[in-house]
Amino acid sequence: MSTPHQPAPPPQPGTSGFARVLDRTFGHPSGVLGRLGGWAMARGNAATEHRVVDLAKIEPDETVLVVGPGPGVGLDAAARLAGRAVGVDPSPEMLGLCHERCGDRAELREGSAAHTGEPDDSVDVVLSVNNVMLWDDRAAAFAELFRVLRPGGRLLLSAHEKWLPVSRHVLADEAAAAGFADLQTWTWEPPGFAALAAQLRAVKPA
Repeated sequence: MSTPHQPAPPPQPGTSGFARVLDRTFGHPSGVLGRLGGWAMARGNAATEHRVVDLAKIEPDETVLVVGPGPGVGLDAAARLAGRAVGVDPSPEMLGLCHERCGDRAELREGSAAHTGEPDDSVDVVLSVNNVMLWDDRAAAFAELFRVLRPGGRLLLSAHEKWLPVSRHVLADEAAAAGFADLQTWTWEPPGFAALAAQLRAVKPA
């Protein structure tokens, strides 16, 4: 059973009603449960969100795309540094929470890692925290993120290691297959009771 700090991975077909409740709360947030999940994610993931933003070394003239911003903690931090910040999430509830947190500092739209709605070569940085486990087609997602990044742009991912669908090294291989280079992967232990994070950095070749 997940703690309130750790959003659960999406349930597999045929799982229990309790698992479906967890999915509506954390995996694919919707309704009142989704807003409660957003509150829990904002508290439990905040340290990791801020760490990923720090690692990105965002410049004031850069555009940042946050994939699956959830309640918007990392998106808000990135938006305060970047010239333009965009958040894409399939959940209207999460986009609502992002708007409440970020106001006009960030552009928001329904979307996903595989369908960002961004033009080619339009983004300097892509950030994603605890979202890669929800990508239905990781090859398509990595290809899309490669497409929207400008040459020299960077990708930073972080996810609870125990909920990854594959190892972080396999994720790095999948990113490389999409064209990314300079891949680095490591683990990081957030403060408090949050789960160990697997993190990945990659660059689109210039």
